[in-house]
Amino acid sequence: MRQGMDVAGEYDDYADDDGWIEAELSGLTGEGAEAEPGEGPDSGPLPVVAVVGRPNVGKSTLVNRIIGRREAVVEDVPGVTRDRVTYEATWRGRRFTLVDTGGWDPDASGMALRIAEQAQIAAELADVILFVVDASVGVTDSDEAVGAVLRRSGKPVVLAANKVDNQQMELEAAGLWSLGLGEPYPVSALHGRASGDLLDIVLDALPSTPPQTFGGQGGPRRVALLGRPNVGKSSLLNRVAGEERVLVDPMAGTTRDPVDELVELGGRTYRFIDTAGIRRRDRELKGADFYAAMRTRAALERSEVAVVLIDASEVLTEQDLRIIGLVIESGRAMVVAFNKWDMVDEDRRYYLEKEIDRQLVRTPWALRVNISAKTGRHVEKLTPAIERALESWGTRVPTARLNQFLTDLVHATPPPVRGGKQPKILFATQASTEPPKFVLFTSGFLEETYRRFLERRIREEFGFAGSPIEVTMKIREKRKKK
Repeated sequence: MRQGMDVAGEYDDYADDDGWIEAELSGLTGEGAEAEPGEGPDSGPLPVVAVVGRPNVGKSTLVNRIIGRREAVVEDVPGVTRDRVTYEATWRGRRFTLVDTGGWDPDASGMALRIAEQAQIAAELADVILFVVDASVGVTDSDEAVGAVLRRSGKPVVLAANKVDNQQMELEAAGLWSLGLGEPYPVSALHGRASGDLLDIVLDALPSTPPQTFGGQGGPRRVALLGRPNVGKSSLLNRVAGEERVLVDPMAGTTRDPVDELVELGGRTYRFIDTAGIRRRDRELKGADFYAAMRTRAALERSEVAVVLIDASEVLTEQDLRIIGLVIESGRAMVVAFNKWDMVDEDRRYYLEKEIDRQLVRTPWALRVNISAKTGRHVEKLTPAIERALESWGTRVPTARLNQFLTDLVHATPPPVRGGKQPKILFATQASTEPPKFVLFTSGFLEETYRRFLERRIREEFGFAGSPIEVTMKIREKRKKK
């Protein structure tokens, strides 16, 4: 925990007759016992279990049952899950990666075909394949076709006969032996029936050798890709990954679940998180779109830096500004990537600069890059911007240097008089990093405009490009007369 480090010790050179500042500093040092974002060991690569099957057999419901929370989007229509979506699961003290996939239908075409291709790729990369079949329907032609592919893969396959809610259904599930994949294990993902027994079988099939640790201490830095639908988030992830990792389609809303991908850029490994496009306010969303928006917010919370993609060829919208506002509220570092730059002419560039000056006036600190995910133009500029934003996000200013700077600043530009008295800044310290937070101990209230002035000058003096900073006050109470 880095919050409040060395603060009390560096305070000793400052006068405080009644010990008020010292007491407040002790409170700051003890705040927030939980780990800051980015601390703690990363899991690294774990054994991978891919959950596959034809559409609407209950794969995402089973995934939610295994991980113990409602993460995967579930809706009673086929095709809700479209990309490979990874989750970390634990059973009997053993950790593994669970990959939820879209419906695998060998006879599909169009979008459904591309979803099926993603499912097949997940099966090829997995250590164990969990093949889910709807026991209430029995073996279909699609199940037989998928089963044939899995038999040829040579991978361990665990056959889950889902939607088995009673003993009668268990007898019907025995018909799945015909798939040639071994014993079918009856389970009810919805009610949890026999799910523990199924996980025991999965664990027995996992490789026993421990995986090699990936990355250094702290793990890869986490980068969330945010933006409204169809601005090019998935295209950018595919571009930096060097392969078609997620589906890209002109139809808005192709991505529903956050998709994690380890990507190496400039000799460093990052964990990119592709998210669903934020369409409108949460209260206006329904069904799968509502849960997709919730997962996008969760992805932002577990990230360290957000890359907000904006369609440079179109006018800045309310959704763009709301997404930037979400990032500011979350306290994450931020890079604004103006995508589709190859479609921007000189006239559009002129008006775009005007829009930025007018609508992003409160976030001049956000780093900006102009890219084209489709052509790859200037995508290499994204890495230095991310690194700089993360460096600013974790910067700590020495207390002595901060106080000397503020002393000189206040002497040159004192705070405005309030109630006939001029408030004084008695002491200042940086209470935490990630994001940087500064606390001013004052003798009176500082106007908001003056606090914004201090924030701007602190940013200019010490950097913090690409990172939000927070400046708060602790006002000394008036001493009671004896």
